Amino acid sequence: MSTVTPSTTKASQSPATSDSAPSVADVMERDPVFDELGFPTDPDNLYLQVVGQMLRAAEVIDLKHRVRIILAQPKNEVMVHFPVRMDDGHHKLFKGYRVQHNNALGPYKGGIRFHQDVHLDDVKALSLLMTMKTALVRVPFGGGKGGVKINPREVSPAELERVARRFTSAIAHMIGPDYDIPAPDVGTNAQIMAWMADTYMMGMDSNAQDGLRIVTGKPVEFGGSAGREKATGQGVADVLAEMLPGIGIPLQGMTVVLLGFGNVNSWAGRILQDMGARIVAVMDHTGALRNSDGLDCRALAEYSERHGGILGYEKEPTLSGSGTRSEQGAEVISEQEFYSTACDVFVPGALEQMIKPKQAALLNCRVLAEAANAPCTPAGDRVLTEKGIEVIPAILANSGGVTVSYFEWLQNKSSVTWDATHVDRELNRHMCVAARRTLAARQRYDCDLRTAAFAAALEQIGKVYKLRGIFP
Repeated sequence: MSTVTPSTTKASQSPATSDSAPSVADVMERDPVFDELGFPTDPDNLYLQVVGQMLRAAEVIDLKHRVRIILAQPKNEVMVHFPVRMDDGHHKLFKGYRVQHNNALGPYKGGIRFHQDVHLDDVKALSLLMTMKTALVRVPFGGGKGGVKINPREVSPAELERVARRFTSAIAHMIGPDYDIPAPDVGTNAQIMAWMADTYMMGMDSNAQDGLRIVTGKPVEFGGSAGREKATGQGVADVLAEMLPGIGIPLQGMTVVLLGFGNVNSWAGRILQDMGARIVAVMDHTGALRNSDGLDCRALAEYSERHGGILGYEKEPTLSGSGTRSEQGAEVISEQEFYSTACDVFVPGALEQMIKPKQAALLNCRVLAEAANAPCTPAGDRVLTEKGIEVIPAILANSGGVTVSYFEWLQNKSSVTWDATHVDRELNRHMCVAARRTLAARQRYDCDLRTAAFAAALEQIGKVYKLRGIFP
């Protein structure tokens, strides 16, 4: 069991309470690397935010300048446009991206996102976070990310398949089972990974067994791993179980609020519930629900799967022990009431930059665990620090998915199959060691957990660059 001590980092100003854009100086100190590489000065840019976090940790550990500038930009950025025939016969042009950030530690690795708000800088930021995650949990991958600008809810299953296959064909020349291995992300799932794998294997790779490794997150029947679907949520739960007792929060009876109820948080909620936690509030794109006695995350996940969201679950009839049918006991609440709900742990598991100063000022929790990538803006992060809220960063809490992706890739490569118990045991080991590694870096550098996690990752990358050198 690890011990978490209170953060020693102090914000320079009092918490903000509005969403007005802060100045660049408010968000981050302008590292000289930004000007050296000609970075813009947009304080809301997600890529600048993530690079700024990396550079602050690089300064803490005195990382070599050459490694800083290498990590501040991806190695490769590709944008593709591809036509897809829609069900009514007309063709629509889609935009897609694949960003390969760094492969010093191994093949590029990272998800494919299908979302209407996919942009290049966001994909770049997520690819950098993948590089940090893989280095922190010590799996032999680098970082990459991809995406297609599409709302998957607005197309038919047949159209979705054609988009997935055409995108795979468009980027097939720059991915490979030992070079760049995509995975699911927001808006994609095991079925889409199966279509991508099949497209690649039919068009690019004559060795079917080898080609199977082109993506992870596949269905179990088609080379996927047991435990992959729940892996990110399981990793969140494993990190919380490792770290929370050290700050006096027992798992049994602790209260949790979930922002987002997609794959990550629906599994995190179910697993934490099984550990004895009470999930007292949940919000997704359809609305927010609260029940101080605890929501049944298993029933809520089933309802959300059937109805495309959680709203309406409060009216879903349930059967009591006496056979009496009644409603779930959940109440519909406003967004402000949701963020203000008192809890031990708040878990943002939706999209990036959702916790701005306004939301951070409302939060009434002791710990925030980033189940999503970069859910807090720098200004929001400062408000959390001012309030004394401990933040467990995404590159630690969110790294369960890539860890089990590595297990799947390894099983495919070795032609073996691990059972769910073995997967869970290995995932728990990786997550707990990564948590301890982060805590050790925090103590060593006297910094907050986010900086400590980046520092622990950068130490590994820095060592490898020292050994490899810079060609030529």
